Amino acid sequence: MAKTQLGARVDQDVADLAKQRAADLGLSVGDYLARLVQDDASGLRARGVDAAARFLAEHQVVFDEAEDAQQTSAGGRAA
Repeated sequence: MAKTQLGARVDQDVADLAKQRAADLGLSVGDYLARLVQDDASGLRARGVDAAARFLAEHQVVFDEAEDAQQTSAGGRAA
């Protein structure tokens, strides 16, 4: 498939992050961006976010208890 060049202006930190993530995955920045767009268009990203939200909702009590225990032990050391 022929490739089309796109141009976009983004903040420097976003550009740096895109370059780093692409390198981490062994991809060019163009291929990395193409993957992000394909994942978004296919609904993969939305399904991942939904799954994370369900996980947090189902296990929120565990996270709350761990946070409370951490705050209690931190407060106990300060006294």
